[in-house]
Amino acid sequence: MRVIILAAGAGLRLGQHIKDIPKALLDLNGKSILERQISLLRQHGINEIFVVTGYQREKHTLKDIEYIFNPRYAETEQLASMMVARTKISDDVLVIFGDIVFDGQILQQILASNDDIAMAIDLNWEKSYNDGLCNSHPLDEPVLINQKKVLRISYKQTDTMIENQTVGEFLGVIKLSANGSRTIIKKYEELEKSHVGRFHDANSLEKAKLADILQELIDSKIEISFIPVNGKWCEIDTPKDLERARKNF
Repeated sequence: MRVIILAAGAGLRLGQHIKDIPKALLDLNGKSILERQISLLRQHGINEIFVVTGYQREKHTLKDIEYIFNPRYAETEQLASMMVARTKISDDVLVIFGDIVFDGQILQQILASNDDIAMAIDLNWEKSYNDGLCNSHPLDEPVLINQKKVLRISYKQTDTMIENQTVGEFLGVIKLSANGSRTIIKKYEELEKSHVGRFHDANSLEKAKLADILQELIDSKIEISFIPVNGKWCEIDTPKDLERARKNF
């Protein structure tokens, strides 16, 4: 099992809290977000960890980690950062956003999945939000599902997408099998050669998030599964998110 952590972002929405460090190095009660992620992974026997860096990359100094630099971090988004590490994406892989924290219960649920491409989703997002256990802005990346698979994912959702539908919140973690790894790389490289213009919710392929390539796979009739998770988690985008994370972790 390999892990790719996407940690190239600056976290500008956090304002004064960020203080010229990468978002993933933001302190949560004595440990950075990244340290918490790596510690949890190692507790579960996962040691092959790659961190994609960008903004203030020289601040990343953790030992026994392989860093991969995205030189175009300021012009690109999650998907491009992931693909900077594409040579490491083979066999079983977890891809994790660098601005999320979650507990061991959630990680165990994710690792138990045997599907080719699976997204970690909180189906109890409303309760999690009301209990102060996740984002301060619910349904930031809503995922429309049926009983077996993901139907649609968007970070520019409309009321018509979520009305009277089963919707979950994407945590920012996907698990890929060897076949899933090959599938997502192949699709990206096809797009890289020929795609121009908008790409799903993004203005371009370069500005695409992970959600955009997953939606592209869905539209190409490739099944995307979901992993329903229960536990504590938080994506840290705003000062209020940071407050919640420090309270819960």
